[in-house]
Amino acid sequence: MTKISRRGLTLGAGALAVTTFAIGKARAAEFTYKYANNLPLTHPMNARAQEAAAKIKDETKGRFELQIFPSSQLGSDTDTLGQIRSGAVDFFTLSGLILSTYVPAASINGIGFAFKDYDTVWKTMDGKLGEYVRAEIAKSGSIVAFEKMWDNGFRQTTSSSKPITSPADLVNFKIRVPVSPLWTSMYKAFGSAPTAINFNEVYSALQSKVVEGQENPLAIVETAKLYEVQQFCSLTNHMWDGFWFLANKANWEALPEDIRTVVTRNINAAALAERADVAKLTEGLQSSLTGKGMKFNAVDPAPFRDKLKSTGFYSEWKGKFGDAAWATLEASVGSLG
Repeated sequence: MTKISRRGLTLGAGALAVTTFAIGKARAAEFTYKYANNLPLTHPMNARAQEAAAKIKDETKGRFELQIFPSSQLGSDTDTLGQIRSGAVDFFTLSGLILSTYVPAASINGIGFAFKDYDTVWKTMDGKLGEYVRAEIAKSGSIVAFEKMWDNGFRQTTSSSKPITSPADLVNFKIRVPVSPLWTSMYKAFGSAPTAINFNEVYSALQSKVVEGQENPLAIVETAKLYEVQQFCSLTNHMWDGFWFLANKANWEALPEDIRTVVTRNINAAALAERADVAKLTEGLQSSLTGKGMKFNAVDPAPFRDKLKSTGFYSEWKGKFGDAAWATLEASVGSLG
């Protein structure tokens, strides 16, 4: 349940357990809420969340304090999803594809090779499809989603063994995927050997060769230092992934309306700023990662999309999401076959 007074927290060895913002010697906050995410402190998500936390505390005159727990400090994605559902965590940013283990419709933005560019992404997710997914999240009864998604980015494929140039290169490829039915389904359609692993275990799984490769946006390859354990990066742009900023419904509704208004405005503004940050960061990352030893190759998406059509991947997921949701998606991205 919501914490009413500020509590001291002990830092673990080498870990930043919490980021808080004090205003002089102000009194203890009336409301202190926990926000968890799975990204390193250096990722734009945490930089913008810190700014939002400071603004919220200032605008509420110290009544509301947002404590930030980066890098899966409160548990894996799966664990923290359980915590936000129960109210042990107040806020959590989570990929819709992982959220789909609880709200199936949330993974629709991750349909393979659906989005061609960011203009299409934001038109879709700030529009009718985003509205549809938020409504489905609200129906869960325990969590609600803020209006603006945060950007994770277009996902690329990395490997320690070979570049991925065609669908044939994915056959029997041991690849880490998040704990999400859609990811597993897509790679099985390619004939790969997908292994579901929470993000906080990805580096070690790659280092120990439990899996050959993984797929993530370049910003995460950089900030999580995956270039240290991966040699090749294929620019597959195979799916766009973003984060819903989620709140425990009961804890959120326990806040006074004026505080909710301040939090909502600042969190949505932070999401827009983070989108711009990720876009700017991504522009220079290929050059930066090349300098750190990664070898890049471009990929033609057409054969991959054709493979998914021929294996029945699109028709299978159209059936799972339903005609209305699928039509909403295709209204923005075009026919997926």
